[in-house]
Amino acid sequence: MTSPHPLSCSTGPTARPAPSPASPTALLGLPSRGPHGSRSAMTCAFRCGNACDQPIPNVSGNEEFHTVAERAMARRQVLRGGVAAAAVGVLAFSSAAPAAAGPRHPRPRPGPVARAGAGTWSFTPVPPNRADEVSVPDGFTTDLLIAWGDPVTRDAARFDVRRQSAAAARTQFGYNNDYVGLVPHPRRKDRALLVVNHEYTDEPLMFPSGTHTPQQVLEVAIASHGMSVVEVQRGRLPGQWSVVRPRSARHNRRLHDRTVFEMTGPAAGDARLRTSGDPSGRRVLGTFNNCAGGTTPWGTVLSGEENFNQYFDASGELDPRHAASYARYGITGAGRGWSAVDRRFDLSVEPHEPYRFGWVVEVDPTDPTSRPRKHTMLGRFKHEGANVTIADSGHVVAYMGDDERGDYLYRFTSRSTYDPRPSARARRHNLTLLTEGTLWVARLDGDGPDDGVHDGTGEWIRLADDRRSYVPGMSVAEVLIDTRLAADQVSPTRMDRPEDVEVNPVNGRVYAALTNNSNRGTRNPPDEANPVSSSYVRAALGAPLTRASGNRNGYVLELEPGRGGHTGTTFAWNLMLVCGDPQAPETWFAGFPKQLVSPISCPDNVAFDAVGNLWISTDGNALGSNDGLFRVPVDGSRRGLVEQFLTVPLGAETCGPFIAPDQQSVLVAVQHPGEVDGATFESPASTWPHTHTFPRPGVVVVRRA
Repeated sequence: MTSPHPLSCSTGPTARPAPSPASPTALLGLPSRGPHGSRSAMTCAFRCGNACDQPIPNVSGNEEFHTVAERAMARRQVLRGGVAAAAVGVLAFSSAAPAAAGPRHPRPRPGPVARAGAGTWSFTPVPPNRADEVSVPDGFTTDLLIAWGDPVTRDAARFDVRRQSAAAARTQFGYNNDYVGLVPHPRRKDRALLVVNHEYTDEPLMFPSGTHTPQQVLEVAIASHGMSVVEVQRGRLPGQWSVVRPRSARHNRRLHDRTVFEMTGPAAGDARLRTSGDPSGRRVLGTFNNCAGGTTPWGTVLSGEENFNQYFDASGELDPRHAASYARYGITGAGRGWSAVDRRFDLSVEPHEPYRFGWVVEVDPTDPTSRPRKHTMLGRFKHEGANVTIADSGHVVAYMGDDERGDYLYRFTSRSTYDPRPSARARRHNLTLLTEGTLWVARLDGDGPDDGVHDGTGEWIRLADDRRSYVPGMSVAEVLIDTRLAADQVSPTRMDRPEDVEVNPVNGRVYAALTNNSNRGTRNPPDEANPVSSSYVRAALGAPLTRASGNRNGYVLELEPGRGGHTGTTFAWNLMLVCGDPQAPETWFAGFPKQLVSPISCPDNVAFDAVGNLWISTDGNALGSNDGLFRVPVDGSRRGLVEQFLTVPLGAETCGPFIAPDQQSVLVAVQHPGEVDGATFESPASTWPHTHTFPRPGVVVVRRA
């Protein structure tokens, strides 16, 4: 067993270590096949600990988005009328329902560079495929920017897949990159700072058989989580980027399991955040299962800790005082064996350690000596990410999704206002904006079956601010630590896996990816906002459509802030996209003619170009093709025209995406290539990026050839 780190659990009762697995493949006892859409059993096991096989943690009985949409099922019958329905839909939602309309968010106008960039690229959509490559339209090319094992820090060890170690992994680009962001370099205009999350590990694809002991496998896996900050430099051609050699990159940084994070906000120091390794409850080692994120107006990066619950084992009985909280967050004690090398992941030894994860993390990439922070004021749940906008009032607003079947949409509004001045004093002030404010949760309601679209109004319900709780019987700290339990009490709307939630900088509307819910229509009935109780899926490319229960293809939800803008309490909502095969009767593409759109399934992350087009990356395509990236206009005559811009390799998920500031390139993280049932290091399903005989997750830049 490794020696305890100063902030790990170095005191307390001796734990009975979790059984050591005999091989990387035996780590989780993988099922023989994946039951959820096109996801493999490997993805289900390693990404989220088979969350869809577990009971839905939200048993509150609050209204489902599907129930909201059920009140519009009659209107969906109208939509099945084809062209006439499309005409209705085009007219039905041009901005939002007028009942909640109010002042709009300011719309910055793109400059000449933006007009010539990604928003106006003309391309022939990439057809669905199962190729083991990043497929892009004719006239475009891809550059591999960085991949698993590449050096990050100056002292980085040379990557040797047969001699991996935790120490080396903490100096190298980690595994399974998800969020991608570019932050301006503080000194050089020809450089930028690339910030990437490393969400989870897939040991059967990472380790050759017989080269590492079970303990070494666990140590490397833990160290391969976290985040990387890497300096990149512009190339000669438009849209080109390359990694700067670590010895010449002063801002490179690797955040990992031994990086100290500071807790901020009202819950910092609370008794449930204290452990034997950190009696203060204010310092946490590491960040894990980081999914999406966002870049703040003051130049920091926000990262969301998502499926953290799967990392905790139990060597004995669980403390019954934590039973309700553990159950609401899916914490069972059946973890991944991490407690065998670090006792803080043993719930029987450190029952408070799970409360130190599930937060939004803020990292300042421009200061490699700064301590990253976990903001308790933004609540604790399975954060997909957090994305910030500045309201007309100057207050900071962060939108967030809790990526679980049946969980909620959230919003944070700051107490103080943003200071736009380019001064050190202003920056110090802005770095405090996420520590004080108000946390809200969303309730949606349908507006009846007579207007031909899935839409309605909604309201934001206060949970707590930094001084007062609005949930009876719970303190501020309790609301922030057990945000799910607090939200259950105020009757918000249960959603179908709300993931990335972002504000369109051009039209000011909010777009949320609702990835899917395979139980919709069985355990969870449909509603106006979650209308699909059955769907048509393809078993493989070219196979006939077959009917299956559940919302397997997901939605894209569009919110229009009401009176008061982004800090107001009301909004209008519309299902802009009901995803799936265009031939399926339940699909909807904002009224655009269905025969002209690309099939799209399981929206995950969103981004915007400078003219306001929505870019959607997918995760778990249930239509038989590899996952991809899609561009969709959200206004005008082309609103709803879904066009596939790229597909990722076999078994991979499309992550990111990020439109470069000059609009000349799109950055995409290719996550878990080759994560296909039965694949191993020796028998890979993918070898992308084809630099080795095994797959390596990495970040690519797509630009015009």
